[in-house]
Amino acid sequence: MEKSKRKNKSWLIIIGSLIFLSGLFIIVKDYYLNKQIENKEEQAIEEYYNIEETVSTEEPEKIEVVKEQKKINYIAILKIPKINLERGLVDPNSYLNNVNYNLEIVKGSDMPDVNNGNMIIAGHSGTARISYFRNLNRLDIDDLIIIDYNFNSYKYKVVDIYDIEKNGYAEISKEKNTTTLTLITCRHNTNKQIVIIAKQI
Repeated sequence: MEKSKRKNKSWLIIIGSLIFLSGLFIIVKDYYLNKQIENKEEQAIEEYYNIEETVSTEEPEKIEVVKEQKKINYIAILKIPKINLERGLVDPNSYLNNVNYNLEIVKGSDMPDVNNGNMIIAGHSGTARISYFRNLNRLDIDDLIIIDYNFNSYKYKVVDIYDIEKNGYAEISKEKNTTTLTLITCRHNTNKQIVIIAKQI
């Protein structure tokens, strides 16, 4: 009887150890894969700026040639200094232009160089790796937002912040005759969404 108990205890220790090691392996693997993705994203941002610097020293007629040689997918960079966010944006037609992969340029948005246009960007909040807008709720009126696009830097100042119901639609209050940027994310653990309106300055 005692021998049988010891045998059962040994098996429990072995099984417990295997479960622990399996869990540890999954955590380490997940961390390693996420780190690889983050490194690739940082490298893509760096390449974007390197190309921008190259173009700024070239003659205008050479710009299109350099653009064609560009091997990265980012067409713009969103920067929000207050929350230490610097994130590449992909072409709106790319499959990566989706909140489940990246920040999403919402369909029907205007790019920053369109006069009186409105660029709308959506992203996840929360704790996942793709929750790039997790700290968006920390923004206040007059905070600075920058978009680098088409070899120009467009600066915006936050002019309005409000919540809406999370129902698949977003009502956007925009001043006429202004060029704006709208950022949208969920207010974590609620059925609300935060809408941030910034005016180009």
